[in-house]
Amino acid sequence: MQNPVIFVTRKAHFNAAHKLYNNKWTREENETLFGKCANHFWHGHNFDLYVTIKGRPDNDTGFVMDLKKLKILIEDEVVVHLDHKNLNTDVPFLNNVMPSVENIAIAIWNRLLPHFPETIKLHKILLYETERNFVEYFGPDTPF
Repeated sequence: MQNPVIFVTRKAHFNAAHKLYNNKWTREENETLFGKCANHFWHGHNFDLYVTIKGRPDNDTGFVMDLKKLKILIEDEVVVHLDHKNLNTDVPFLNNVMPSVENIAIAIWNRLLPHFPETIKLHKILLYETERNFVEYFGPDTPF
């Protein structure tokens, strides 16, 4: 019998600043839609990131993936690029992207996806912007 599919989640944290502002709109239009998030001087968040993978435990190790390797992957591909950065100006993979929590989650998915072997699937990105605002992303192929 084949091992069951197991979901494994690793948590990471980063602090970053951003501004929600559409340059095609007037300052008043931006402030009406985005409120404080359109602050001319930016604003910051303490983001909590949960990366969930799925796979079958290895018969020899019992692991879906070594969590030390998952930690390093998240650190190298995501956290070092986002932590204590301005998401509008300092992060090349967010250039020309409105840095909403939704778009940040998609960008994180895209950064991590190529690094998993065929036996491990990236299942979900859960990104908390605040304790009350968060998004879940299951990849571009998720049916609507």
